[in-house]
Amino acid sequence: MPFIPPVTKALMLLCIGLFCFFTLVSPQLVPLQNALELWPLNTGLFNFWQPLTYAFLHGDTLHLFFNMLGLWMFGSELETVWGPKRYVQLLVASILTAAIAQLVFTLVVGTMAPTVGISGGLFGLLLAFGWMFPDRVIMPLFPPIPMKAKVAVAIFGALELLLGITGATGIAHFAHLGGMLGAWVMINHWRGGRGR
Repeated sequence: MPFIPPVTKALMLLCIGLFCFFTLVSPQLVPLQNALELWPLNTGLFNFWQPLTYAFLHGDTLHLFFNMLGLWMFGSELETVWGPKRYVQLLVASILTAAIAQLVFTLVVGTMAPTVGISGGLFGLLLAFGWMFPDRVIMPLFPPIPMKAKVAVAIFGALELLLGITGATGIAHFAHLGGMLGAWVMINHWRGGRGR
């Protein structure tokens, strides 16, 4: 098993543990799960902790699998290079800006469904990985074509924008873009000599 640094490992265990707890062990605790999801502002169900807690819940096994794979692929190396403090700062910034983007989008569109998953944070990690290792060749699962990290960032960013504008797929595309924005802001903050 490849090395998984401690924060990434803890995040993976937390996400998997919560998924198993709510899905398999205690499905009767739906009200608690609902309280942790990110609800749109116009539903009356929004609470101040949700822009953070939503990231650790997942809708189904496939959603969980791909997010944990992404955490391992990008998060492990970034945590190893940056250390746990900066890694957590970037991930939290990405999760929060993803939540803000999703809240704005659902308010404008009038969507009433909640959002779950750490995907916004993963898109932040993808952007950071492409920034740190632009010429590293990676192999995404979709499409399974080897490409440089900087190319993958551009393709996935453009795809999220296109899908967000054109289709109601049930996927929080603007949250993904919000996660990338959070990572970009945090990296530029560090490059400006602050936050060291």
